[in-house]
Amino acid sequence: MSIIRIETLGCRLNQIESESIAHFFSEKAFSVRMDSVTAGEAADSETLLCIVNTCAVTLKAEQKARRIIRLLLKKHPRALIVVTGCYAQLSASEIEKLDERIVVVGGQIKSRLTELPGLLKACADDDNETEGAGSRIEALKNGVISLVKAKPIVKKNIAEDSFKLSTSSFIAHSRASLKIQDGCNNNCSFCAIHLARGKSVSIDVQTAIDRVVELERAGHSEVVLTSVNIAQYRGKYGDGYCNFTQLLKLLLEKTKTISFRISSIYPEIIDDDFCTIIRDKRVRPSFHISVQSGSDKILELMNRHYKACEVLAAVEKLKSAKTSAFISCDIITGFPAETDDDFEQTLDLCRKCNFTWIHAFPFSERPGTAACSIKPKVPQSISGDRAKKITELAIKNKIEYIEAFIGKELELVLEPPEQKSTVSEQEKVQTGKYHGMTENFIHCELEQSKELEQAVALEQSTETAVVKNRTVKVMITEVLKDRITKGGDIEAKARIIK
Repeated sequence: MSIIRIETLGCRLNQIESESIAHFFSEKAFSVRMDSVTAGEAADSETLLCIVNTCAVTLKAEQKARRIIRLLLKKHPRALIVVTGCYAQLSASEIEKLDERIVVVGGQIKSRLTELPGLLKACADDDNETEGAGSRIEALKNGVISLVKAKPIVKKNIAEDSFKLSTSSFIAHSRASLKIQDGCNNNCSFCAIHLARGKSVSIDVQTAIDRVVELERAGHSEVVLTSVNIAQYRGKYGDGYCNFTQLLKLLLEKTKTISFRISSIYPEIIDDDFCTIIRDKRVRPSFHISVQSGSDKILELMNRHYKACEVLAAVEKLKSAKTSAFISCDIITGFPAETDDDFEQTLDLCRKCNFTWIHAFPFSERPGTAACSIKPKVPQSISGDRAKKITELAIKNKIEYIEAFIGKELELVLEPPEQKSTVSEQEKVQTGKYHGMTENFIHCELEQSKELEQAVALEQSTETAVVKNRTVKVMITEVLKDRITKGGDIEAKARIIK
């Protein structure tokens, strides 16, 4: 069977787009791998195509993309490497220089990758009648280049179909996702994503409803609503438009059992109407807020349209509407002109909000953004130290948050057993340890029990789409403090209860 490999870097939006690309290949009987390439695995001559879906949020993300591309070139000598995503959109020529077997498909025309399965099948058939891999790679490369150069498809003044990439089956993720918005109309001084993904576009309301209903019918118990800037959702509905809160209300009305998780929100979306809707039990009690700083001076330099006091008010509203919710945020440390006092204001806001988790990272200058010209620059050593202080607070908060749920009943989406690589890295073997995520975003390893065996037996009698979305009742028994401190994925132990 012909093998396709897909590597994904970056946000949840990239992940759902990669899953959708994988779906199109699976429909055409290709075998799809979505595990990350490793230096220890042996070379493979069976893989025909590798797709790398890249991120450009930081310099490190771009460096990681280049490392993975080089590794794929080495491990798959007969494969064409197609690079897409935000980094590909912004730095195509830089990527193409890495090797002749690389072709770049800009992130804004990523939907054209849905045409690759048919193109690859034609090239694979020709491979049997020609000189072999070299001619196939060249033919496939020329075909992809033709896709890239094709005239843009314009619908209602929107170039390309931003929402063509959609699927109801998932390979690498236990929870379903639906992209409802793309692009951004903001011009935050530190961010290049609006340059990579373009202006804000939204899926129309009826299409969103239809796709969620399809996911529910397929057996999914939860869907993550993904976007670049959910506050800019403006979906066509009848003769008018809906904002995100109105969309969520309609999705709840048109479905019966599926739960909704919101990937990321901005402070300005958290108003009384939003808080009324999220009180519904089918809206998961976990929220990630894009905060970035607690200093009004820095927020203004970032071109963010809120103040620190508004962030605090928004968090208090959330906690009132959804008690005991997992609330996380992003913080950039060392933004140009950030003083010690500015940082202390950020640290103070994080303490007052008592965020369950804080993703703190040092400022990374993005070419073409306004922040490049803001001075003075903060030394990397200081930026790193500030990020470390924020992370120490985040670790403390997360441990305390999970400890408060020991002995309490929670819903958990059960995932397949953990896997580990064999010595040769050629195969994955099951460890027998099942894990999953609770309704409030706690990643748990499940203890062996009769109840777990019964749940697993039920899973094995169902279809794959349902296997990855089985919801069970659990009780947290232990907080894995060491793993949390070291940044591990699993944060607690839990057992299934009747």
